[in-house]
Amino acid sequence: MILYPAIDLKDGQAVRLLRGEMAAATVFNDSPADQARAFAAAGCSWLHLVDLNGAFAGKPVNAAAVEAILAACPDQQIQLGGGIRDIATIEAWLDKGLTRVILGTVAVEEPELVRAAAKAFPGRIAVGIDARAGRVATKGWAEETEVLTTELAQRFEDAGVAAIVYTDIERDGAMAGPNVAATAALARAVSIPVIASGGVSSLADLTELKKNGVIAGAISGRALYEGAIDLGEALALLSE
Repeated sequence: MILYPAIDLKDGQAVRLLRGEMAAATVFNDSPADQARAFAAAGCSWLHLVDLNGAFAGKPVNAAAVEAILAACPDQQIQLGGGIRDIATIEAWLDKGLTRVILGTVAVEEPELVRAAAKAFPGRIAVGIDARAGRVATKGWAEETEVLTTELAQRFEDAGVAAIVYTDIERDGAMAGPNVAATAALARAVSIPVIASGGVSSLADLTELKKNGVIAGAISGRALYEGAIDLGEALALLSE
């Protein structure tokens, strides 16, 4: 199972939100590029970036911070979500060096765009599914839909999507543990690799996710910044 340290970008800084509330942002590093270097130096194989402002704006907002991270960690595998809603933006980011992009809102509103992107850029498109009580939320979690999490994931079963990033919004940033049952159920419902996000706050959480045997990865942010998870121990645990 792969650990994805999260760098959430707001106004050019590395922050963490509580349950997706932009007003509840804690700044952890004024230099996202320095934070990325630290994660890479610790041995992380991937980084998970989110353009929070972009998710609300519907277009890239923290592009300068993302580009600084790409320049600082040229050999790192990096995925980015937030405000990526057309083929031109997808192609531009991949050309700049991202390993893959995560499509969230458009997966609900324009599923054919996701299919076209996955075909055009094999292995480099992930779908972000953010949910409250099993239903998908879009536009930076500001809008809730009637679409069920599993239903949305299964729409892309044959599309060539590289991964699904599943976030339980109520757990995100709350340091209360991930929704292991829902994540595992989603992973069993599709053949696409599923990455858990939201609430991963201890080595015990990582152990619980790993022992299911069906979850491909876990994203953690606040727990790493605050020291609740020792990054070296976590990487060792997941590599066993």
